Amino acid sequence: MLYPTTSQTVGPYLHIGLSGLNCADLTAGQPDLDAPRVVIEGRIIDGQGNPVPDGMIEIWQADARGVYRHPDDPRHADNAAPAGFTGFGRVPTEADGSFRFTTIKPGGVPAPDGSLQAPHLLVSLFMRGLLKHLSTRLYFPDEAQANEQDWVLRQTPAARRSTLIAQASDNGVLRWNVVLQGAGETVFFDL
Repeated sequence: MLYPTTSQTVGPYLHIGLSGLNCADLTAGQPDLDAPRVVIEGRIIDGQGNPVPDGMIEIWQADARGVYRHPDDPRHADNAAPAGFTGFGRVPTEADGSFRFTTIKPGGVPAPDGSLQAPHLLVSLFMRGLLKHLSTRLYFPDEAQANEQDWVLRQTPAARRSTLIAQASDNGVLRWNVVLQGAGETVFFDL
């Protein structure tokens, strides 16, 4: 006779065999990126406001010219990417749910409707209990006009757009928290 197995949570297997892929500083060893360096830090918190200490956050972005270092970007072959800049970063969250990246501000990339998207980072979140990662975006606070015209932000309810835009701080670091549920929940996308 067969018996159903008990239900159990997924992971956290994110750190087994993957730590070699971690990259918190996408600018390391690259003095000439022709773009300002940007530090982004924040926390991932659950619906009760508790930190997510065993998650992993990944970013994927275009370079300063708005070109992804990937063969699926049709502009990639025509544009030599800055040496060493991959546009990909990954970090585990700390015990308090915090994360930190150093990268460059990307250029705008074409939208499906032919317009230019505002500079943004594509963000994936992995953590215990998720069968599928969460996908979202991070936009820059100093791009108010571009953000207003952005193809994705225009399709996001106005009251929730602020969950996708980082906040500038006094020390020049951009702050962006990810709220998984409840009040102030970050907008997530089905991809």
